[in-house]
Amino acid sequence: MIVFPNCKINLGLHILEKRPDGFHNIETIFYPIPFFEALEAVKAPDGISSFSSSGLPVSPDGKPNICLQAYDILKNEYKIPGVKIHLHKKIPAGAGLGGGSADAAFTLSLLNEIFSLNISKEKLHGFAGRLGSDCAFFLENKPMHARGRGEILTPLQISLNGFFLVLVIPPIHVSTAEAYADIRPKTPSVPLREAIRKPVEEWEQFLKNDFEETVFIKYPEIQKIKSQLYREGALYASMSGSGSAVFAIFKEAPAPGLKSLFTNCFFKVF
Repeated sequence: MIVFPNCKINLGLHILEKRPDGFHNIETIFYPIPFFEALEAVKAPDGISSFSSSGLPVSPDGKPNICLQAYDILKNEYKIPGVKIHLHKKIPAGAGLGGGSADAAFTLSLLNEIFSLNISKEKLHGFAGRLGSDCAFFLENKPMHARGRGEILTPLQISLNGFFLVLVIPPIHVSTAEAYADIRPKTPSVPLREAIRKPVEEWEQFLKNDFEETVFIKYPEIQKIKSQLYREGALYASMSGSGSAVFAIFKEAPAPGLKSLFTNCFFKVF
C-alpha cells in the first residue's frame, strides 16, 4: 500500500515560554501544502522488518528513521508482524516543513489500516506526540492553530485558494535545537488567531515567525531570500518553522524569471 505524505508551512510562529520539561510552549498556524513524498509499506513475507529509501538522504542526525520508530511503537503495543517500508524522500530535512513528522504520521495511519488495528484517533494522536511535536498535525492535515509544543490543535477556517504559493529551499540544514539555542520567549502583541483574520495583504504587519530573529543572524542567506521575494511582489513571505525553507504568497502568478533569482535552491510554485 502506498501513501503520499505532504508537508506544511507555518503562518506565523510565536515562542511563548520555556517549559519545566525543557521544551517550549509555542503558538503557530500549520497549513498543509501539496508537496509530496511517497511511502510504501507491505507485510514482510519472511516476518523480518526492513526500511529502504530513495531520493534525498533520510535521518541526517544519525537517529533511527522515524518511520521505523513509528513501526516500533505499534509493534510494542499491538505485537504486529514485520513490514517492509520504502520511502522516496523529496522534502529536505532541516527545512522547517515537517517532512519527517509527516512520514511518521502517515506510517502510523498506514500500519493501522494494513493490520486493521482500529486505533482511535485520540490514541493515534498520543502515539504521534511521542514521535514529534508537529506529528499529530499530519493526522488531521488541515489548517490548524497549534499550542503547547505544537500538539494541541484547533481547526481553523482559512484558505489560500486563489493565491499562488512559492516555496524556496536553500541548501541549508537548520536543526530545531540550533534554532532554539538563542531564543528569548515573549508574549506577542497580537495573538495569531487574531492576526490571521486580517487580509493577506496585511499579514506582513501582523504575522511573525520568532525563529527568524536568531536564524537570520546565523544564516543571512535565508533573510536575503525572504527580502527578494518581497521585492518581487509577494503579499506575504516568511521562513517556515525553524527554517531553512522560505515561502511567499502572491496574488498573481509569479514572473517566469523568478526562479532564476534563487540559484542552488529548490524552487516550486503551487
